[in-house]
Amino acid sequence: MPSENRGAFSHPTPTGRPPVVMQVLPSLVTGGVERGTIDMAVALAEAGWTALVVSNGGHMVRELDRAGVKHIQLPVHSKNPFVMRVNIARLEEVIRQHGVDVVHARSRAPAWSAYYAAQRTGTHFVTTFHGTYNGGWMGLKTAYNAIMTRGERVIAISHFIADHMQAIYKTDPHKIRVVHRGIDIDKFDPARVSQERIIQLAQRWRLPDGYPVIMLPGRLTRWKGQTVVIEALAVLGRRDIRCLLVGSDQGRTAYTEELQALIERRGLTDVVHIVGDCNDMPAAYMLTDVVVSASTDPEAFGRVIVEAQAMGRPVVATDNGAGRENVLDGQTGLLVPPNDAAAMALALDRVLAIGAEERELRAAVAIRFARENFSRELMCARTMGVYGEVLGLRPDGGDAA
Repeated sequence: MPSENRGAFSHPTPTGRPPVVMQVLPSLVTGGVERGTIDMAVALAEAGWTALVVSNGGHMVRELDRAGVKHIQLPVHSKNPFVMRVNIARLEEVIRQHGVDVVHARSRAPAWSAYYAAQRTGTHFVTTFHGTYNGGWMGLKTAYNAIMTRGERVIAISHFIADHMQAIYKTDPHKIRVVHRGIDIDKFDPARVSQERIIQLAQRWRLPDGYPVIMLPGRLTRWKGQTVVIEALAVLGRRDIRCLLVGSDQGRTAYTEELQALIERRGLTDVVHIVGDCNDMPAAYMLTDVVVSASTDPEAFGRVIVEAQAMGRPVVATDNGAGRENVLDGQTGLLVPPNDAAAMALALDRVLAIGAEERELRAAVAIRFARENFSRELMCARTMGVYGEVLGLRPDGGDAA
């Protein structure tokens, strides 16, 4: 079975200097991979290690600059075979120049270049497997994806992903380490959200007083299950509630128009509102009585589920992917079969019917569950533990050999 790493190694290598870790990813624009990379780089710097990040750049580089972490811009986002080949030499030069001890690849195209650069320099190579990735091309795509299993240690962001790697790529379970993604529990803390922020958001979204609010956060794309929720609300038949679809369509307006047409056909124009992106998700969660994750395809992790529980909000999530490990079914939320509007309607009805006292008790359980299992600090400590394993360090800084 894959291991769940819990240790942190914050001491020098046997050579007497702090370890140097180089993370490689396509860009630093937005997303969970990017956020995890930055969180990890900052944690390494705070622990006295040397952190390097290699990417094609992006606005999130500013966060590395503020933390004093060196960013090196290279075209590692490119899937052009010629560029990927040239990137091997470029990364090899970075490794030698900075004395890199561990190369951590977080995406497929840069992983191919980083793997061969690490091979040439005798540097430890670690990967993080972030998703299920699509197969196809008569097995060629699967072979391309398999680079993410070539690390000395392969970090899986959930037990679901660990199982997927073993089933599809026959990855040796002994080198898999499960490290769940982590959220900022200071940011997602009910005590830190002012009433003013909540009121401002409620006014912006024109929410009437006294109406229970259901929220489905996530970009507007079909597999996120917005249509399932709309159909569930039609089955539920209540008009004294509001449902918010929070997220961007990223320019795919045809799907937004399809959703709007479905809302109108089901007579839910007063109930369901597509509100676009939100820049204050903690306040959005506090406005909400139940948070939904209706993904029809399995989620590799499901950050929304965890954030909602950290804010003390009950969740209804599909019973697939990482949802099974990120929700305490019957305690912090309910799991329902994917693509089942009737089951979704029943679950929503059950959660909305929970009384105030019971809701408070469940909120406490949800907050504790999220904090104990999915904090940014825990993610960083476990990832440093993986680095320590390949470097042969013990938690006290000694040589494990």
